[in-house]
Amino acid sequence: MLKQDGPVRTKRVREARDDAKKEIADYKASKEEEFKKFQAEHSRGNQQAEEEASKEADKEIKNIREAGSRGQEGVVKSLLSAVFEVHPVAPEKA
Repeated sequence: MLKQDGPVRTKRVREARDDAKKEIADYKASKEEEFKKFQAEHSRGNQQAEEEASKEADKEIKNIREAGSRGQEGVVKSLLSAVFEVHPVAPEKA
């Protein structure tokens, strides 16, 4: 009887090991699928956030350029006036 238990026990151990390997492979596959879903959802969110930030930045750049264009003529006149219209002032003696 002892000799028969050996092969049966070895067979059971092999079956248990094979079952464990299959369970591990199934668990790993399900976790990989969960990760892919998570990654797809979050990368989509990041992409949307990047697009919104880019649109906002473009809008701000446009506003800055428009403000510069509106005031550009006045600034140029002021600079030219300061350079060409010199009004010397004598220093006061203390």
